[in-house]
Amino acid sequence: MNSHCGNCCNNCRGQFCASKVPIFENLNNEELLRIVKKINHKEYHKGDIIFTEGSIANTLYFINEGKIKLYKYTKDGKEQILHILSEGDFFGELELIKPSKYGFNSKAIVGAKICTLTKDEMRDIIMGNPEIGIKVLEAVGERLSKVENLVQNLATNDVDSRMAYLITDLIEKYGENVGGNISIKLPLSREEIANYIGVTRETISRKLKKFEDENLIKIAGTKNIIVLDEEGLKEYI
Repeated sequence: MNSHCGNCCNNCRGQFCASKVPIFENLNNEELLRIVKKINHKEYHKGDIIFTEGSIANTLYFINEGKIKLYKYTKDGKEQILHILSEGDFFGELELIKPSKYGFNSKAIVGAKICTLTKDEMRDIIMGNPEIGIKVLEAVGERLSKVENLVQNLATNDVDSRMAYLITDLIEKYGENVGGNISIKLPLSREEIANYIGVTRETISRKLKKFEDENLIKIAGTKNIIVLDEEGLKEYI
């Protein structure tokens, strides 16, 4: 269950929750303050639904803390994850232009603090700061490109390729250099990884073990992977 939370943004880097969001990064404090005055704050627990596919889309969401998954259900009722988003990311932007409904579901993977703006408020902000509109478009373009890559990757029957693609994608966002290797703190459970690349959970475990046997990765617990050979992984893609 979500609740309004007036102090959600007290622990932001910088002064305001908007300062965490890349599309607002070039604004000065006065401009940020104008935006923050319009922002609402919500808090979600792990597993809380933020919105469902088909609901009226009139809100832009900014992640202050936590991780969110955007997903759809396939015709046979299986969950297909489209994106994993975390601090500084935003979603709901494709619905800014015209009245519409959300084309996907969103759920908190872990506890999350989220700042929201209505579609009309965001439109006013863009009218006053056209460069923000350009940044939104750039972010949308990048996200669509990732979905296209995911679709292309899922179209192959090669599960090794899909698994390698997912790991390299997670490196970009969650990888940290630890002792010369890349450590990834996984934002997803094995079940969710399986849903992301369209295979069974057992297949995920088998493929991770295969990559470990080939010295491409080291499995350090259920939520951590050490990447030993990024180039070797990329050869699978």
